[in-house]
Amino acid sequence: MPAKFSGIFPCVATTRVICFSFLNLNYEKLAVFENFIMENKPKIVIADSQFLVVESLKRLIEEGNKYVLCGIADNRYSLIKLLQLRSPDLLITDFNHIDFEGPHDFKSIMDDFKKLSILILTNQLTNSELGKLLKSGIKNISLKTDEKKDLLTSIEMAVKKKKQFSDQILDMILELSENKNTSSEPSGLTQSEIEIVKLIADGYTTKEIALKKYISSHTVMTHRKNIFRKLEINNVSELIMFAVRKGLIDYIEYNI
Repeated sequence: MPAKFSGIFPCVATTRVICFSFLNLNYEKLAVFENFIMENKPKIVIADSQFLVVESLKRLIEEGNKYVLCGIADNRYSLIKLLQLRSPDLLITDFNHIDFEGPHDFKSIMDDFKKLSILILTNQLTNSELGKLLKSGIKNISLKTDEKKDLLTSIEMAVKKKKQFSDQILDMILELSENKNTSSEPSGLTQSEIEIVKLIADGYTTKEIALKKYISSHTVMTHRKNIFRKLEINNVSELIMFAVRKGLIDYIEYNI
């Protein structure tokens, strides 16, 4: 047995036999061991109470051998425990089939688990629910009726922390934008602010925008605050919808 394990597990060695005593191990040490022996693959947790959905997702995740399914939860309490114990990269869930407090609940989860990406996989969404999910910072939403290849793409994009929405969800986002009262929409952005809106919507960070525009990061942050104030928005998701509606970024480019 390699020496590096000796400090983790108590053991008794006999001729050609090494015995491990797990009796005194607590759950935290067991989790350390499991994480150590796992291959270096993205870890996924499923949170859904629908049996057939869970079984289908298990098969989808395991058959490609690209990911590790490290837990399944059917209620919020067990989900939080799993997230604390397993520290997964991706959570696939349907907020309609878990006792979440609502779409806004995901913001507190993402605040508590910084490395976690969340893929919402649901049967249907109302415009109100979609708006709340976007405001919570959710960037990946798919439907359970999507094709297999589309679901695999959604999982891959979520693991890579890249935004991805089903076509039907994208249509809803655009419809939400079009239904807003444009006559009362705030305006008055300067040309520099419009350029920064496009860069933010394209996924550039504050530092990258500063380098591209040859200005300081502080100046970028000042522009950003002014943009949010003028447009009366609170997050990047709303800014992206504004950019799509105004044609500042291309619809197809946003989908990619």
